[in-house]
Amino acid sequence: MAKRKASSVVGNTPKTKKSKQEIKLQPVVSSDAPVIRQKKWTNKQRVLVFSSRGISYRTRHLMNDLRTLMPHSKAEPKMDRKDKLFIINEICEMKNCNKCLYFEGKKKQDLYLWASNVPKGPSVKFLVENVHTMSELKLTGNCLKGSRPLLSFDQNFDTEPQWQLLKELFVQIFGTPNHHPKSQPFFDHVFTFSIQDNRIWFRNYQILAEDGSLAEIGPRFVLNPIRVFAGSFGGATLYQNPHYISPNDFRRVLKHQKADKYVHRVEAKVSRLQRKPEFSYQLDTTDEVFNTITEDQLKK
Repeated sequence: MAKRKASSVVGNTPKTKKSKQEIKLQPVVSSDAPVIRQKKWTNKQRVLVFSSRGISYRTRHLMNDLRTLMPHSKAEPKMDRKDKLFIINEICEMKNCNKCLYFEGKKKQDLYLWASNVPKGPSVKFLVENVHTMSELKLTGNCLKGSRPLLSFDQNFDTEPQWQLLKELFVQIFGTPNHHPKSQPFFDHVFTFSIQDNRIWFRNYQILAEDGSLAEIGPRFVLNPIRVFAGSFGGATLYQNPHYISPNDFRRVLKHQKADKYVHRVEAKVSRLQRKPEFSYQLDTTDEVFNTITEDQLKK
């Protein structure tokens, strides 16, 4: 028989556990108090940000930067380039998104951006130029992840109807909804949209102080509008940019300029040979009379 251990109870009085006293520290700053959040957010804008296969590394970094700056965005694996664009409407419906930013890469060097209001439209196709990401050393600004941005638009957006349409579309896509669960309830950076040379220039700045001092965060890129469609990823054409030049035409013009440069150089060479005379100037045979012959020349 195994021996039983002596019970730790002395005089039938069990030991009582000591209650822990919670110590509440006073906040150092009055703004550290928790913010009362609204449980239900009314402006339920969700943006699907994804791309096609065949994009470059710079495009991938740009897409990830936009996802970081937009807490109301959702991700999706890359779509095959052979698939039709109207399939994106079904993908957005499955992801419960009503806006979409779709990056489309062609020839491993050209980048196009589709901005669409799913499922009824409108949608816009842009050519993306001069891309710079947040990881570059020149962009020294910084902001808290999930904070809401201020949207600043140029006065030129109110001049023509196509710019007014793009302004409303950008407000709904890039504006973080109030009381979003993944967002912070304050503003510390600014999205600026300005029109220059029939293109839309996008910049992102950090608000350093209340006096208006700014520091650029990135990313930065230029959107060259191509067409505005009535539907989502298709439909009737509402606006077509007359100043747009496709990258293929631009590269063809550069090749022609290089070819013309070579042709001009060959023609100039032939013209110089044709204008060159046989004798540069007339020689007088009597000039040799005054030449003196030295002793060294006689020995030779």
